Amino acid sequence: MIESIVKEVRVQNWNHPIDGATRAEAREALESGCVLFFPKLSFHIESTEREFLNSSVANGRAKNISLDPATGRLQGMSVSGEAERRLAAMIERFGAGATKLVSELLGYKNVERARTSYRPVEVEGRIYSPIKDDRLLHVDAFPSRPMRGRRILRFFSNVAPSRSRNWEVGESFETFAQRFLPNVRPSPPGQSWLLEKIGVTKGRRTPYDELMLALHDACKRDSNYQKNGPHAALSFPPGTSWLVFTDQVLHAALGGAFALEQTLHLDVSELSEPDRSPLKVLERMRGRALV
Repeated sequence: MIESIVKEVRVQNWNHPIDGATRAEAREALESGCVLFFPKLSFHIESTEREFLNSSVANGRAKNISLDPATGRLQGMSVSGEAERRLAAMIERFGAGATKLVSELLGYKNVERARTSYRPVEVEGRIYSPIKDDRLLHVDAFPSRPMRGRRILRFFSNVAPSRSRNWEVGESFETFAQRFLPNVRPSPPGQSWLLEKIGVTKGRRTPYDELMLALHDACKRDSNYQKNGPHAALSFPPGTSWLVFTDQVLHAALGGAFALEQTLHLDVSELSEPDRSPLKVLERMRGRALV
């Protein structure tokens, strides 16, 4: 049942000691397609950072404000100078804390920290093309950054003063793939090579990347599925956090503002049950290796 997709984790602070039983339960739930929910885990906004609880801190051109942890470069903001430095420090503090907590909770050995984002703009009321509209159910797939089978794991915290972050989630990845995969057509020969050569993608797409992008797009474009397909509502109140494999769990963000998010990548070999991963599911369905 979709309604049983949420698994509560009673971690209450960012340095909470994790015992073996909690780690095993968290990994099993996460890898099976659950959303791990932390009802008592909040990210503290300092008094000097409360000015950033304003949508005008975003420049209006990008969906989110993002921080590259490798360079410290901030993008998508409207502030500059000292305010920019304080905003970057807040996002970095969250990103470092989220990465440490997830690594401790799950015990994966090689977790790569990717970009950290701050989402200060209200989701409801935005206007995007269907492919870019995250209010539609989808699994994550990056057009310009091929994952080559690696997992996309995301940790969120709602730092809004009063508004819940509202999501919908859908059916299991395997059921979803069985529904849409028969209509996916192969990419033209040489397309992935050409996109890499002209710099559209950061590296070459594998057949896995092409399938995931095709599934992402087909799902968002299917208005009947978006309206009538299996889905359930989730609400994340202020002061709560959640963790999910967004390449596996069909999800849509319907409303809310002021969320922080940390993206993490890891190899399928890190998982306790690799066969549950989207890569292995799609390889079974296609009957061949996809990376």
